[in-house]
Amino acid sequence: MRLTPPRWAGTLAVKSALFITAMCCALAALLGVLVHVSVTHRTVGEARDLALSRLADATAAYEAGDPLMPGAGLDSDGLPAPLRELAAAGDRGTMVADRQGRPTMWAAGPADRSRVLAVAVDYSQQARTIDGLDQAIGWSSALATGATVLVGAFAVTRVTRRLHATAQVARRISAGDLDARVNDARTRDPSRPQDEVAAVAAALDSMAASLQGKLQAEQRFTADVAHELRTPLTGLHASAELLPPGRPTELVRDRVAALRTLTEDLLEISRLDTGRERLDLAIEELGALAGRVVRASGTDTRVHVVQDARVETDRRRLERVLGNLVANAHKHGRPPAVLTVDGPVVTVRDHGDGYPEYLLAHGPQRFRTEGGSKGHGLGLTIALGQAEVLGARLEFGNAPDGGAVARLTLPLTPPNGGPAVADGAA
Repeated sequence: MRLTPPRWAGTLAVKSALFITAMCCALAALLGVLVHVSVTHRTVGEARDLALSRLADATAAYEAGDPLMPGAGLDSDGLPAPLRELAAAGDRGTMVADRQGRPTMWAAGPADRSRVLAVAVDYSQQARTIDGLDQAIGWSSALATGATVLVGAFAVTRVTRRLHATAQVARRISAGDLDARVNDARTRDPSRPQDEVAAVAAALDSMAASLQGKLQAEQRFTADVAHELRTPLTGLHASAELLPPGRPTELVRDRVAALRTLTEDLLEISRLDTGRERLDLAIEELGALAGRVVRASGTDTRVHVVQDARVETDRRRLERVLGNLVANAHKHGRPPAVLTVDGPVVTVRDHGDGYPEYLLAHGPQRFRTEGGSKGHGLGLTIALGQAEVLGARLEFGNAPDGGAVARLTLPLTPPNGGPAVADGAA
């Protein structure tokens, strides 16, 4: 089974702290080894020189027939075997070994015939010095590593905190809050050094301001065009009503009505784009509301109530959402079209070719057409915008056996402060 690491393990702060720790440990280990080798080499060298000096004195005394000094003797007990063999072969040498549980520096050389003259020098003090040095190196390395990690983590956290703030603002902008800005302290004060995070924050703020300006210009243009069209369309509609009956008149009235609908849709889009829509909330029965929407659409849509529910919502906006979904099912799909109420979830399904791939991937796009086919106009865009105003979630998908499926999930609100009510199946 593959284990997934926790999310915090992939953060920049953790990675930086681990890198700093590894580098500090490696540096401390390298310095510790160098100091240990240098001090040990010097300490062992001094002890070796002392032992060889005493061995020379002992050899001179032995050759002169004088008594040997304390610590010197022939074929001494405890003399390491390798050193004994070296001396018996006619060479001099030294070696550190334990003697009666104490570290000892041995020096040995040939005496006469096969006997070996050896000198033992106490090495306990030097061994304690090296052990103390190793402990000091270990503790100092641990303290230095800990202090460096704390300072490095503090410095990295300051940077990552600014990066997190920048990422949060970017997410707010992508969610539609074009007023969001990073306003990094370094970008507000040009006299301070401008690091890479400040450059990213300044670029994001500049991009958001530019995007906001362009969108506001587009919204103003859309609203102005729609408003300017309303007056001549009203006159055109009145003039069309005065035309004599006939097929040409019906065509003119039909096109005028379509143009008026498009103008009203553009005005509604511009209002939704401003984000200043206000809700008129009331408790509504979803089953009854769905029935009214289908009857008002004049389409052959079957209403299926699995479980009715009462929700606090804006009736006009909810009817607009469901009406657009039903109209889209009949305009771009094939019958039968079914509107299903299952608690706070309302589903509209047809049995046509389903939604196109671009719509499933990116959501409704205004007047988007695919491959020369007929586009979805503004109906689904308005439905999605009104659903967001209601705090609902509108999802688009395709059924496995064919057909487009629009799923609207409404927030359940307790009526009169009591528990949310869901009626039995119809």
